[in-house]
Amino acid sequence: MLGPVILAASRSDRMRRLISAAPVTKQVVDRFIPGETVTDIVPIVEDLTAKGLELTMDVVGEDITTPEQAAAARDAYLELIGRLKELELGARVEMSVKLSMFGQALEGGHELALANVRPVVEAAAAIGTTVTLDAEDHTTLDSMFAIHEELRKDFPQTGCVIQAYLFRTEADARRLAAAGSRVRLVKGAYKEPAEVAYQQKHEIDKAYVRILRTLMEGEGYPMIGSHDPRLISIAQELAHQAGRKLDEYEFQMLYGIRGDEHLRLAAEGHRMRVYTAYGTDWYGYFMRRLAEKPANLRFFLRSMVSKG
Repeated sequence: MLGPVILAASRSDRMRRLISAAPVTKQVVDRFIPGETVTDIVPIVEDLTAKGLELTMDVVGEDITTPEQAAAARDAYLELIGRLKELELGARVEMSVKLSMFGQALEGGHELALANVRPVVEAAAAIGTTVTLDAEDHTTLDSMFAIHEELRKDFPQTGCVIQAYLFRTEADARRLAAAGSRVRLVKGAYKEPAEVAYQQKHEIDKAYVRILRTLMEGEGYPMIGSHDPRLISIAQELAHQAGRKLDEYEFQMLYGIRGDEHLRLAAEGHRMRVYTAYGTDWYGYFMRRLAEKPANLRFFLRSMVSKG
């Protein structure tokens, strides 16, 4: 049960300083976060789209403490959209945003986050793409869903994320599985208490399948966020049972994890979208990637031993 320990470390300033200072860290982080600026990331976007993949882009950074930082996060996404417009890649690349970056946790945060994210969603729509609202810890979800509902009034293609480990998610999925919706299903990567979330992997996996069945049998557009080969096979079977064509759902996986599988699914005709993060405030994102998958932690520790 290393996941909760790693998630606790993700909130520790001392661990942040220790890990950030390790000589090997940047080399390993680059596996998951291949750049710090828009200019860094452009070659990655061009390479992945040339291989038949689609992307969702995340500008990392969640420790927002002032309205000015929230506005800067908004502007970082607007800069990204401007570059995608220049590259004429709007149809292939969407954005993923965490509302915490847009000021959700600040005083008046719900209204502030909505005001900051709206111009990003509007600019994305203008170049033919969209935005998906990432799910964060359970205390933020009512606000996230309310913002999602408000944005969809003018931008119905706006997506959202639901997390299989939360007890509430099966009901959320039934509500969201409506015509025109776009819903990404993930297992979940935050430390949640037993009062609101499943704690055992087998319970989370079973919930994932139940929720995915609801999405596949609904009228929306399911986005399967998983690297688990068994869940990917189950998703394909559920899609077949629901009579879905290959362009009526998609798979999503993280940059740096199972790259060969990205290409295999795309070659089979599936829509395959790579979740690609960039930015300087990478620590929290990186630590959650380690917590999600033991193999990621083993990779990091082996690198520290061999390179440190």
